[in-house]
Amino acid sequence: MNWLMLYARSRQVPASAAAVTLVALVVWALNQGGGEGSTELGTAVLLLTANVAAGSVGLGGQDLALDRTAAIRWAPRRAAHVLLIGAVAGAALLAVQVVGRELAPTAIVVRDSAGLAGLAALGAAVCGAPYAWTLPTGWLAFTFFAPPLRGTAGEILSWMTFPPGTTVSTWTALALLATGTVLYAVAGPRR
Repeated sequence: MNWLMLYARSRQVPASAAAVTLVALVVWALNQGGGEGSTELGTAVLLLTANVAAGSVGLGGQDLALDRTAAIRWAPRRAAHVLLIGAVAGAALLAVQVVGRELAPTAIVVRDSAGLAGLAALGAAVCGAPYAWTLPTGWLAFTFFAPPLRGTAGEILSWMTFPPGTTVSTWTALALLATGTVLYAVAGPRR
Protein backbone atom coordinates (compact mmCIF):
# COMPACT_ATOMS: atom_id res chain seq x y z
CA MET A 1 0.00 0.00 0.00
CA ASN A 2 1.43 3.41 -0.91
CA TRP A 3 1.73 6.45 1.38
CA LEU A 4 -1.18 8.31 -0.24
CA MET A 5 -3.62 5.50 0.49
CA LEU A 6 -2.34 5.20 4.05
CA TYR A 7 -2.61 8.96 4.52
CA ALA A 8 -6.18 9.00 3.17
CA ARG A 9 -7.26 6.15 5.43
CA SER A 10 -5.63 7.63 8.53
CA ARG A 11 -7.30 10.99 7.83
CA GLN A 12 -10.78 9.42 7.40
CA VAL A 13 -11.05 10.56 3.79
CA PRO A 14 -13.51 7.78 2.77
CA ALA A 15 -15.92 8.78 5.56
CA SER A 16 -15.57 12.45 4.67
CA ALA A 17 -16.20 11.70 0.99
CA ALA A 18 -19.33 9.75 1.89
CA ALA A 19 -20.59 12.66 4.02
CA VAL A 20 -19.92 15.18 1.23
CA THR A 21 -21.78 12.99 -1.26
CA LEU A 22 -24.73 12.56 1.10
CA VAL A 23 -24.99 16.31 1.80
CA ALA A 24 -24.83 17.07 -1.94
CA LEU A 25 -27.57 14.53 -2.70
CA VAL A 26 -29.83 15.92 0.03
CA VAL A 27 -29.38 19.50 -1.20
CA TRP A 28 -30.02 18.41 -4.78
CA ALA A 29 -33.21 16.57 -3.76
CA LEU A 30 -34.51 19.52 -1.73
CA ASN A 31 -33.84 22.06 -4.48
CA GLN A 32 -35.81 20.53 -7.32
CA GLY A 33 -38.59 23.14 -7.07
CA GLY A 34 -38.60 26.61 -8.54
CA GLY A 35 -37.67 29.88 -6.91
CA GLU A 36 -34.99 32.49 -6.97
CA GLY A 37 -33.34 34.78 -4.50
CA SER A 38 -31.25 34.82 -1.38
CA THR A 39 -32.57 31.42 -0.23
CA GLU A 40 -30.44 29.74 -2.87
CA LEU A 41 -27.31 31.58 -1.76
CA GLY A 42 -28.00 30.59 1.84
CA THR A 43 -28.42 26.98 0.77
CA ALA A 44 -25.19 27.13 -1.22
CA VAL A 45 -23.21 28.55 1.70
CA LEU A 46 -24.75 25.97 4.05
CA LEU A 47 -23.75 23.16 1.66
CA LEU A 48 -20.20 24.47 1.40
CA THR A 49 -19.90 24.79 5.17
CA ALA A 50 -21.26 21.28 5.74
CA ASN A 51 -18.82 19.86 3.19
CA VAL A 52 -15.85 21.69 4.67
CA ALA A 53 -16.90 20.55 8.16
CA ALA A 54 -17.08 16.95 6.91
CA GLY A 55 -13.63 17.26 5.36
CA SER A 56 -12.14 18.89 8.44
CA VAL A 57 -12.61 15.68 10.42
CA GLY A 58 -9.39 14.38 8.88
CA LEU A 59 -7.16 17.33 9.68
CA GLY A 60 -5.56 15.32 12.47
CA GLY A 61 -4.20 11.80 12.50
CA GLN A 62 -4.89 8.98 14.92
CA ASP A 63 -1.86 9.82 17.03
CA LEU A 64 -0.55 13.40 17.06
CA ALA A 65 2.69 12.40 18.77
CA LEU A 66 3.37 9.90 15.99
CA ASP A 67 2.65 12.56 13.37
CA ARG A 68 5.05 14.98 15.00
CA THR A 69 7.90 12.45 15.15
CA ALA A 70 7.48 10.98 11.66
CA ALA A 71 10.46 11.37 9.34
CA ILE A 72 8.43 12.85 6.48
CA ARG A 73 7.73 16.43 5.51
CA TRP A 74 4.21 17.16 6.78
CA ALA A 75 3.86 20.78 5.64
CA PRO A 76 3.23 20.07 1.93
CA ARG A 77 0.84 17.23 2.75
CA ARG A 78 -1.08 19.36 5.23
CA ALA A 79 -1.33 22.28 2.82
CA ALA A 80 -2.49 19.99 0.00
CA HIS A 81 -5.08 18.46 2.33
CA VAL A 82 -6.57 21.88 3.14
CA LEU A 83 -6.66 22.89 -0.51
CA LEU A 84 -8.25 19.56 -1.42
CA ILE A 85 -10.99 20.07 1.18
CA GLY A 86 -11.85 23.41 -0.39
CA ALA A 87 -11.73 22.02 -3.92
CA VAL A 88 -13.96 19.05 -3.11
CA ALA A 89 -16.47 21.22 -1.23
CA GLY A 90 -16.72 23.59 -4.18
CA ALA A 91 -16.83 20.78 -6.75
CA ALA A 92 -19.70 19.10 -4.90
CA LEU A 93 -21.76 22.30 -5.05
CA LEU A 94 -20.91 22.85 -8.71
CA ALA A 95 -21.95 19.24 -9.47
CA VAL A 96 -25.29 19.83 -7.74
CA GLN A 97 -25.75 22.94 -9.86
CA VAL A 98 -24.97 21.08 -13.09
CA VAL A 99 -27.81 18.60 -12.54
CA GLY A 100 -30.19 21.04 -10.86
CA ARG A 101 -30.79 24.75 -10.34
CA GLU A 102 -28.01 27.27 -9.86
CA LEU A 103 -27.69 28.11 -6.18
CA ALA A 104 -24.75 30.51 -6.44
CA PRO A 105 -22.46 31.90 -9.14
CA THR A 106 -19.20 30.02 -9.66
CA ALA A 107 -17.17 32.98 -8.34
CA ILE A 108 -18.98 32.78 -4.99
CA VAL A 109 -18.51 29.01 -4.84
CA VAL A 110 -14.76 29.34 -5.39
CA ARG A 111 -14.37 32.26 -2.97
CA ASP A 112 -16.46 30.71 -0.19
CA SER A 113 -15.01 27.21 -0.45
CA ALA A 114 -11.49 28.67 -0.26
CA GLY A 115 -12.27 30.86 2.75
CA LEU A 116 -14.12 28.09 4.58
CA ALA A 117 -11.28 25.62 4.01
CA GLY A 118 -8.87 28.20 5.46
CA LEU A 119 -11.16 28.63 8.46
CA ALA A 120 -11.22 24.86 9.03
CA ALA A 121 -7.41 24.73 8.88
CA LEU A 122 -7.22 27.64 11.29
CA GLY A 123 -9.66 25.82 13.56
CA ALA A 124 -7.49 22.70 13.51
CA ALA A 125 -4.37 24.69 14.34
CA VAL A 126 -6.00 26.74 17.10
CA CYS A 127 -8.65 24.42 18.58
CA GLY A 128 -7.42 20.98 17.55
CA ALA A 129 -8.51 18.66 14.75
CA PRO A 130 -11.66 17.37 16.48
CA TYR A 131 -12.91 20.97 16.69
CA ALA A 132 -11.78 22.23 13.28
CA TRP A 133 -15.40 22.44 12.16
CA THR A 134 -16.25 25.06 14.79
CA LEU A 135 -14.78 28.11 13.05
CA PRO A 136 -16.51 27.64 9.66
CA THR A 137 -19.79 26.68 11.33
CA GLY A 138 -19.59 29.51 13.86
CA TRP A 139 -18.82 32.09 11.19
CA LEU A 140 -21.75 30.82 9.12
CA ALA A 141 -24.07 31.08 12.13
CA PHE A 142 -22.82 34.60 12.83
CA THR A 143 -23.40 35.57 9.19
CA PHE A 144 -26.95 34.22 9.18
CA PHE A 145 -28.14 35.36 12.61
CA ALA A 146 -26.24 38.51 13.59
CA PRO A 147 -27.68 41.84 12.50
CA PRO A 148 -25.97 43.01 9.31
CA LEU A 149 -23.28 45.64 9.66
CA ARG A 150 -22.62 48.33 7.11
CA GLY A 151 -19.36 49.33 5.50
CA THR A 152 -16.08 47.49 5.38
CA ALA A 153 -16.68 45.72 8.70
CA GLY A 154 -19.92 44.28 7.33
CA GLU A 155 -18.18 43.08 4.18
CA ILE A 156 -15.48 41.40 6.24
CA LEU A 157 -17.83 39.73 8.72
CA SER A 158 -20.41 38.68 6.12
CA TRP A 159 -17.97 37.86 3.32
CA MET A 160 -19.75 34.58 2.49
CA THR A 161 -22.96 36.24 1.34
CA PHE A 162 -21.70 39.22 -0.63
CA PRO A 163 -21.96 39.17 -4.43
CA PRO A 164 -18.98 38.15 -6.56
CA GLY A 165 -16.52 40.89 -7.28
CA THR A 166 -16.79 42.45 -3.83
CA THR A 167 -13.14 43.24 -3.21
CA VAL A 168 -13.20 43.21 0.59
CA SER A 169 -15.08 39.88 0.72
CA THR A 170 -12.71 38.30 -1.78
CA TRP A 171 -9.63 39.48 0.12
CA THR A 172 -11.14 38.26 3.40
CA ALA A 173 -11.62 34.78 1.96
CA LEU A 174 -8.09 34.76 0.52
CA ALA A 175 -6.62 35.97 3.81
CA LEU A 176 -8.46 33.23 5.71
CA LEU A 177 -7.26 30.61 3.21
CA ALA A 178 -3.64 31.77 3.34
CA THR A 179 -3.50 32.22 7.12
CA GLY A 180 -5.23 28.95 7.93
CA THR A 181 -3.29 26.89 5.40
CA VAL A 182 0.12 28.26 6.38
CA LEU A 183 -0.51 27.99 10.12
CA TYR A 184 -1.88 24.46 9.84
CA ALA A 185 0.86 23.34 7.42
CA VAL A 186 3.65 24.63 9.65
CA ALA A 187 2.27 23.93 13.13
CA GLY A 188 -0.14 21.07 12.48
CA PRO A 189 -3.22 20.45 14.59
CA ARG A 190 -3.24 21.53 18.19
CA ARG A 191 -2.87 18.74 20.73
